[in-house]
Order: sequence, then structure tokens, then C-alpha cells
Amino acid sequence: MKTYYVYILTNKNKTVLYVGVTNNLQRRLSEHVSHADHINAFTKRYNCHHLIYFEEHDDVNLAIEREKKLKGWRREKKNILISEFNPEWKFLESEFFV
Repeated sequence: MKTYYVYILTNKNKTVLYVGVTNNLQRRLSEHVSHADHINAFTKRYNCHHLIYFEEHDDVNLAIEREKKLKGWRREKKNILISEFNPEWKFLESEFFV
């Protein structure tokens, strides 16, 4: 069974949030960090490559639906979600690059 991830990235000052979906979180984080991600100018422009939130889904359609839902949320609601998952807003990408 395949796993799909909905994730939130931020910049070093935690002032910008980016919501995305992928089937390979490690590869996708690497793309964001290296800016090899030509499709996503937003993360490159705002230097969003620090992982602060993620969730796993077994169904790609549910993951995409969840991503769209989170993208529609106001910043305050996303802040609450992140704080419940990651109270100190630590950068989590090191967990995927061992």
C-alpha cells in the first residue's frame, strides 16, 4: 500500500506557510531545498523548505482533498493545527534525511 503525505513548509522566520501533497516526502523535501522544483515558484521565492507539519494518508484522493482543505484555511487555523502537532514549531526535515 502506498502512503501519501500532506505537509506544511515554512521559511526560517516562520512567517510564510506552504501546503503541499506528495507520495515521497523525502524526495519532495529535497526538491524544495535544492529549488529543483521548477513548478513551484512560491517555495523558491519565499524560501519555504522547512517542514513543520505532515500527515499520512493511504488514499491519494483523500490526501489531495485534505491538501485543498488546508490551503483554504486561514493562517490562524493552520497555526493551531501545526501547534497541536509540533508545539515548538521545530523544523522536522532532519527526520527524513538520516
